[in-house]
Amino acid sequence: MLVGIVGKPNVGKSTFFKAASLADALIANYPFATIKPNSGVGFVKIDCADKDFQKQCNPRMGYCVGGFRFLPVQLIDVAGLVPGAHEGLGMGNQFLDDLRQADVLVHVIDVAGSTNEKGETVALGSYDPAADVTFLEVELDMWYLGILTKGWEKFARTVVQEKVSINIALAKQLSGLGVNEALMEDAVEKLALNPEKPQLWVDDDLLRLAKFLRSSTKPMVMACNKVDLPGARENFNRLCTQFPQYTFIACSGDYELALKEANKAGLISYIPGSSSFDILHPEKLNEKQIAALDDIQKTVLSAPGGTGVQKVIDVAVLDVLKYMAIFPGGVTKLEDKDGNVLPDCFLMKSESTALDFAYRLHTDLGKGFICAKDVHTKRTVGRDHILHHRDVIEIVSGK
Repeated sequence: MLVGIVGKPNVGKSTFFKAASLADALIANYPFATIKPNSGVGFVKIDCADKDFQKQCNPRMGYCVGGFRFLPVQLIDVAGLVPGAHEGLGMGNQFLDDLRQADVLVHVIDVAGSTNEKGETVALGSYDPAADVTFLEVELDMWYLGILTKGWEKFARTVVQEKVSINIALAKQLSGLGVNEALMEDAVEKLALNPEKPQLWVDDDLLRLAKFLRSSTKPMVMACNKVDLPGARENFNRLCTQFPQYTFIACSGDYELALKEANKAGLISYIPGSSSFDILHPEKLNEKQIAALDDIQKTVLSAPGGTGVQKVIDVAVLDVLKYMAIFPGGVTKLEDKDGNVLPDCFLMKSESTALDFAYRLHTDLGKGFICAKDVHTKRTVGRDHILHHRDVIEIVSGK
């Protein structure tokens, strides 16, 4: 799974990325501070299953603190995109290509209105962030359209002449964008396109198809960054009302990064996504630092979702992509051979079955599947049993 961090230059994308991953990223107050994409690891936060059994888990990957399990996901921060990116403006084609493998996009916008359409710093509140809400989807739609229509007439004629399914042919051509045959069948049906005569599809048909495929393969969450600045909260509320079709989350990458670095230094105890923190060593902080922490608490942590950075990642993975966390475990023993409690946890797509989970653990477990056991209820279930978020499952296999 890959989460893409996208948006205009200078809106705080790299700060958001670093706050989410604590990776080293160039953070600068000028357009195109990021040229090559930054890669890192972020974390999805869930209630850990260990507290259901009154035990402390020992994660093999990620970490657990305060009863919350943090599961790793890959992040990529691409350079800023500007209007006209699909035409090559601002090195747009290169940056769009960096997004090919992303499963979901986090669109970071400057909700304080201090960055214009080119990514240049302007007076606070002088730019309307509403203008940024839809521009990225337009750029992505046109990017998809360009890929789809390149050599279309020849492609369509060849498909018809060779009697190849248009769904199979397009799925193969667009596989790099995450398009598969099932999605193509769904698109052709819902858009009422004639699969037998793709050579008759007109420009509007291809545009509608590009939009459908883009929205299906690159869903988006709006991260309204810089919400700590004056006027930003009012803009955020207005955007939520003005664009009810989008998911907006207020956030402050600067404040989240400050809290995580203070936590890493052992100055405070802070769990990402929390609405508060504890100062551990006040004697090591000067008055300015204490005042800054107090400002963070009053300005953003008092709002639902805290700084919002953790909430953005959680919503993108759990709500938009609809993943769930499943733990391998045993009815009589939660420990592995080394004594580690619930060391593993896997993110699975919703509607995954017990058999799907067996194969996720190991091919041999799937091939030799006999049954599965729900560790919470101690109930034996079959291969078609639909799993639920935070299930702890034991696989019984003949191999």
